[in-house]
Amino acid sequence: GPGLGGVIIFRHWPGNASGSPSQSWQMWPREREVWGPLLELLPPWMKMRDETPELNHYEMVECFTQISGDPECRVVVVSGAGKVFTAGIDLMDMASVFQHEGGDVARNAWNMRRIIAKYQESFTVIERCPKPVVVAVHGACIGGGVDLITACDIRLCTQDAWFQVKEVDIGLAADVGTLQRLPKVIGSRSLVNELALTARKMYADEAKDSGLVSHVFPDKEAMMAGALEMAREIAGRSPVAVQGTKVNLIYSRDHSVAEGLDYMATWNMSMLQSEDIVKSAVASMEKKSPETITFSKL
Repeated sequence: GPGLGGVIIFRHWPGNASGSPSQSWQMWPREREVWGPLLELLPPWMKMRDETPELNHYEMVECFTQISGDPECRVVVVSGAGKVFTAGIDLMDMASVFQHEGGDVARNAWNMRRIIAKYQESFTVIERCPKPVVVAVHGACIGGGVDLITACDIRLCTQDAWFQVKEVDIGLAADVGTLQRLPKVIGSRSLVNELALTARKMYADEAKDSGLVSHVFPDKEAMMAGALEMAREIAGRSPVAVQGTKVNLIYSRDHSVAEGLDYMATWNMSMLQSEDIVKSAVASMEKKSPETITFSKL
């Protein structure tokens, strides 16, 4: 429809033979008239072995920072390109992070803190992005994959998907988002504790029952069709309304009801003056779908 301008597909691919990071992410237009302002992302775990985890996570920050300010984009879909969604941390790649060549303990600790904070930012930037992020999971979603999906807004998976907070099995406490976000995604504190302390696998049906995902699809093809259709519906709504909804949902999650209401009133004191409200009201009275409305970019 006229409200769905162009689509940009933004995918991650392995680097070239020289390991150049410039080839890690590619963007190209696809089906502009169909899907509207949608970005489709593949997470940066599918990389050549000679590329560093630091580069992977830097790309995540750079990617979502660009998306946040891109007026052409209204919604993002994240999916996996390989046989599984994510396989967790490559311990060989991470070895250099944990190795210290002597030196002062305090200074080593400060350096470690900076490294951890950098990894945390690579997932927090997804949550901070005002554009809704739909994540589609197939196969295994281990360790960092759970950090990633809990920072997303809508989670979908295939029937063969499974999830694992793996960190205790490799001698560490998950430190880049799972322990902070998973308790707010799943209603049962006992279940969260069990998953994090035992590192057991959670399969698709349990993930659906617990609220980790909202839909389970029979296979990846059906899941991606569902994810793209959901993204198309979101992209067809007012970007002022959609982005304002995401920002306020996250704010209210981390604050009291009273604080959330106060923030909402301050937010809407300007947002309620948007032309999008008039356009939406007219379309409703004319019994037209919101997707027929041409909303200005944001």
